Amino acid sequence: MSGRVNHQPIFLLTALPWRENSLRVEAFSRDFGRVSLLARSARSRGSELRGVLLPFVPISASWFGKEELKTLHRAEWLGGWAQPSGQRLMSALYVNELVLKLTAQEDGQPELFTALQHILHTICTARHFASALRCFEWRLLTLLGFAPDWAHDADGQRVAADGWYAMQPENATRAVDNSATGNANEAIVRGDVLLALGAGDANAPVDWASARALTRLLLDFRLPDELHSRKVLQQLNGLKRGLKAA
Repeated sequence: MSGRVNHQPIFLLTALPWRENSLRVEAFSRDFGRVSLLARSARSRGSELRGVLLPFVPISASWFGKEELKTLHRAEWLGGWAQPSGQRLMSALYVNELVLKLTAQEDGQPELFTALQHILHTICTARHFASALRCFEWRLLTLLGFAPDWAHDADGQRVAADGWYAMQPENATRAVDNSATGNANEAIVRGDVLLALGAGDANAPVDWASARALTRLLLDFRLPDELHSRKVLQQLNGLKRGLKAA
């Protein structure tokens, strides 16, 4: 990366206090991938950066420096959509945590930036977004080289919508009969699920629960430590179930 970057679209992934009144920001940029930025005095009352460095919405950022930690000297909110809350907030945090933990520093991924922008917009604005989240997980895995082939099985045959397939991390897609049950290290899905994920078709009438089981299997293989956002979401869902049963 060159020493100075101007007007680069980014999304904030995390922002942590740094020393007395600054912030250390991890962001995902369109052309430079994940970058670490030091926002000096961003927590000061008179700072131009205060109130601009918001997560989940597109920001234009300018920075300089040749070390791993760059200095952010300008940021502008690009507009977009309101901040999420409740379930939407937890899903947006989950997306950010996935990108933070799976991407490498300064590895340009314009397609992933576009996918991130789309899913955050969907989470914050759409009435339903669970299937879009599954498509994002698959797109993320694909762009990082972690997803199995969704279009062909291990024998080179095209995936059939009404066929059944066994999926395992780092293994080719394997055709099975419809009586297969799978195990803890394997997901069994219909071909139409794979075709919908591969095409990014969140409106397809498929079994999205099995798509969730598949993406969860592949992501957990890459992330052996439990995601903090997922753990909190599980706790919240457990609390809701407890309140309903009371």
